[in-house]
Amino acid sequence: MGKEHSIELRNVTKTYKRDEFTIPVLTDLDLVVPEGEFLALMGPSGSGKTTLLNLIAGLDNATQGSVIVHGQDLGGMSDGEITRWRSENVGFIFQLYNLIPVLTAFENVELPLLLTNLSKRKRRDNVMTALRAVGLEGREDHYPRQLSGGQEQRVAIARAIVTDPFLLVADEPTGDLDRKSAEEILSLLQQLNKGFNKTIVMVTHDPEAAQRASRLLHLDKGKLVHDEVRNNLEEGVASS
Repeated sequence: MGKEHSIELRNVTKTYKRDEFTIPVLTDLDLVVPEGEFLALMGPSGSGKTTLLNLIAGLDNATQGSVIVHGQDLGGMSDGEITRWRSENVGFIFQLYNLIPVLTAFENVELPLLLTNLSKRKRRDNVMTALRAVGLEGREDHYPRQLSGGQEQRVAIARAIVTDPFLLVADEPTGDLDRKSAEEILSLLQQLNKGFNKTIVMVTHDPEAAQRASRLLHLDKGKLVHDEVRNNLEEGVASS
């Protein structure tokens, strides 16, 4: 992977204004995420996990400090530039899937490609490649209501990877799933990380989900309180 870092946060502080009050969320945070890492973020409610995820994904701006992704300072970009950057570089995976019920699995996965200049045939090729990658070939004509929760999340992951982004950000991706489906989704994320070298940053409250990551960060009151780097567990193996 060389010495290039995918993500670097330098002295990042994030505060929000509420009436006359300033509410600190992140304080003087430094973080480097090498390319190809699978990072899990844990911490109590209000610790700043989702805010950190949003800064890395270009959904929010730091109040102070810099967020640099692949050499690009996100704070120095216009709204239009950051929107385009996100569409080309980041795939989003959410707890509640965010699928559109009246669209088939194929159509849901195709949505990000409608903003590109790809031909209809190339879009179809990319969608089918993404569906195959998540094990849903043959389900492309099913609507969300015809799929299990685990299958819906697979559609959402296919949508996240269809533009071939280098970074996947996942906010509680297994929070709405039973344990078996959760394990399958976590194995899929590991496969995308190891087999396709996707950098993954995942917020989770589930220690078993966090065990699948190669690195675990604990946040508390906007500060990094624990940083644990470990060897990836074998795919399909979770700690009990």
